[in-house]
Amino acid sequence: MSEQNKCGWCIGDPLYEAYHDEEWGVPIYQDDKLFEFLILETFQAGLSWITILRKRENFRMAFDNFNYEKISSYDQDKIDELLQNAGIIRNRLKIKATVTNAQAFMAIQKEFGSFSNYIWKFTNGKPIKNKILNYKNGPANTPLSDKISADLKKRGFKFVGSTVVYAHMQATGMVNDHEVNCFRYNEV
Repeated sequence: MSEQNKCGWCIGDPLYEAYHDEEWGVPIYQDDKLFEFLILETFQAGLSWITILRKRENFRMAFDNFNYEKISSYDQDKIDELLQNAGIIRNRLKIKATVTNAQAFMAIQKEFGSFSNYIWKFTNGKPIKNKILNYKNGPANTPLSDKISADLKKRGFKFVGSTVVYAHMQATGMVNDHEVNCFRYNEV
């Protein structure tokens, strides 16, 4: 049996390949999963995604399974505890931003009925299917990610620059950036 064609960025690491094959680019409409990816993407800023993937379970345990209601009420003691957790990225600003982002996330839910309703309105509820031949030539951000980033910042979110937002859009299937010869391109 021949090996399936995959996006070049994931090849060679079993964790990366499993993430690519099973999750990356699959449209997500559930608020809890959208929040998880948003938090992981904010921690990824300035780091490689594989670093975050390797710590994902640690993040899940440290941040109450990404329960935004609990996270929104974290106090200084909890922040201090997280800063001592070697299993996650111990960046004070990103940890504080997670609390702020949980609060802003819930404000959006209140205004739009769900975060999913809010975020997907930027693509009219459907994924944008790009035609990437080689991941190295894919965009790091777009005018749409610029727009979403600006809107999130206006609503109080932190660590949501255009590149972080575009990575979130890719991860959650708002854009399909699988290489066109990748077996997942037409599946997602």
